[in-house]
Amino acid sequence: MRATVRSDQPDVDGDLVRGGEFVQSLERGLSVIRAFGAERPALTLSEVARVTGLSRAAARRFLHTLVELGYMGTDGRQFHLRPRVLELGYAYLSSLGLSEVAQPHLEALSLEVGESSSVAVLDQADIVYVARFATHRIMTTTIRVGTRFPAHVTSLGRAMLAFMDAAEADAILADVEWTPLTPHTITDPDELRAELATVRAQGWAFVDQELEEGLRSLAMPLRDGSGEVVAAVNVSVPVRRGPIDEVVGQLLPALKRAAREIEADLARIGGFPR
Repeated sequence: MRATVRSDQPDVDGDLVRGGEFVQSLERGLSVIRAFGAERPALTLSEVARVTGLSRAAARRFLHTLVELGYMGTDGRQFHLRPRVLELGYAYLSSLGLSEVAQPHLEALSLEVGESSSVAVLDQADIVYVARFATHRIMTTTIRVGTRFPAHVTSLGRAMLAFMDAAEADAILADVEWTPLTPHTITDPDELRAELATVRAQGWAFVDQELEEGLRSLAMPLRDGSGEVVAAVNVSVPVRRGPIDEVVGQLLPALKRAAREIEADLARIGGFPR
């Protein structure tokens, strides 16, 4: 049986081990990978040594090991990352659910547009929030993960209902209580169907003070790899932000980009977490 390695002592491979379990060669190898990026897509041996603080001999060993393993390529002078390096993050991504995948995109979206954003799924006639990033509170009701609202009065709900099979959507609308939540709430099923047709044609949903007075929201559907709409992402804004056309013009490009990025991350992990 191998004896326990003491802190800050070399192990059998000559690596410095900190805290009894820290392998320094792994740290150094990862530092070589991290040396590359958008601003440094290709580096020479000398540049890698300078960026990482490794000796040229150590940098050479790590670089050629990574080339041999397929994580890096070289033209004989410069080195560059190869697509196989994505495998290092795949195991982490594949363990995530929709909320974890969406959360960083919601944060980026909210910080870009200065408004709160959310992702929700449909549960019968309700939406259920599964991820959210709030910049400030603009509703009387506090929205958290797990909060539910009637789907037909929300942009998130309409962004999903509009792309459902018509019979399935009608079955959901049959369970709706058409009590108005504000003076702006649509309470006629045919009027709502017409609104859903508009959402389907333009690809996004906009709701103006139907859930709560003073609150507007804009939503995009989220699709899985087969093209089925399985969730939606939105941005909520106060009426005081400005006229509807201006608000949509300001927010829609960023919202579309966030939706596509969430879908792309979900596609990379091989499916849409249920």
